[in-house]
Amino acid sequence: MSRKPDPMSWRKRDDIASRPWRGRAREYDLFKELTVGVVVVGLLVLGLSAVLSSPDDPSVTLKSWASAAPSDFVATATAELGGTSDTAGYGPPYNTTADASQKLGPIDLQTFSGVRIPVDTANDFVINPLKSLPAPSTAVSEWAVGTDKQHTDWTAAYSDALSKAPDNDPAQVGRGDYGPVPALTGALLTMAQQGALDGVLQANGSFYSTDYTPSILFLGDGTYFPGLADTAHLTGDQWGMMNETGNYPGQSWLWLFSFLYQVEPVKSSPNADILVVSIMVLLTLLLTFVPFIPGLRSLPRRIPIHRLIWKDYYRRR
Repeated sequence: MSRKPDPMSWRKRDDIASRPWRGRAREYDLFKELTVGVVVVGLLVLGLSAVLSSPDDPSVTLKSWASAAPSDFVATATAELGGTSDTAGYGPPYNTTADASQKLGPIDLQTFSGVRIPVDTANDFVINPLKSLPAPSTAVSEWAVGTDKQHTDWTAAYSDALSKAPDNDPAQVGRGDYGPVPALTGALLTMAQQGALDGVLQANGSFYSTDYTPSILFLGDGTYFPGLADTAHLTGDQWGMMNETGNYPGQSWLWLFSFLYQVEPVKSSPNADILVVSIMVLLTLLLTFVPFIPGLRSLPRRIPIHRLIWKDYYRRR
């Protein structure tokens, strides 16, 4: 009676792990190695952290901004009132500003997603925080009864006057028809310098102060915060996406995102963000479906780099 061959016999013959060890043997103290490893590695990590760790800079707050650059704070608050700040004209997900969204050809994904985080810069960043004060300024009431045209005229005139004042100092602005704008921005500056504005914007009407979106948007509309980023080499044209504070390396996995922002036509495109996201999605799909793409899936056999990595195994075979 013939015996049926075992289809797995070739694996059993070539299985290195199943062969008896014929080399030299010696005692092995696992506890000793674990202790030494933890101590040595721990000291090494602590030492390198002390020498090479990135600076622990304090957080930038509305209070620190208003204290360090009050002129910039007032100019930004004026732009928020007039609806001329970057946030006011950003479009979805913050507002419905026309022609503000980024597009991928005819596809307008930004508008399709809709306004998910509605932001009215005048009310959310200036008027409502001032209303939360125990004794709101009478300027709030004056602003409330003003027309949209008056709001635009007041803020435009005050912005122009600020730009012409020495050092853009609000205290040195010449006389003009600014309505309640100087009083509103002055009261908001005092509120920020006292530290009250941070809490009001972060709370955003809720009990828990965990939403930093309004504060970050307000900070980003000024020049103080971007100036700090530029000094710390963290802006987009400085490869800031993969840098920590200073010249310290950051998240290496972001290098490809950052690289795409440095090359044309992405670099100069008004739709740079959506282009980079689309390219990364395409590359991710390409990598995901490599096993199913003829030609690409055969590259490991045609370029046997794995044989160099596992050279001992293939030499024994």
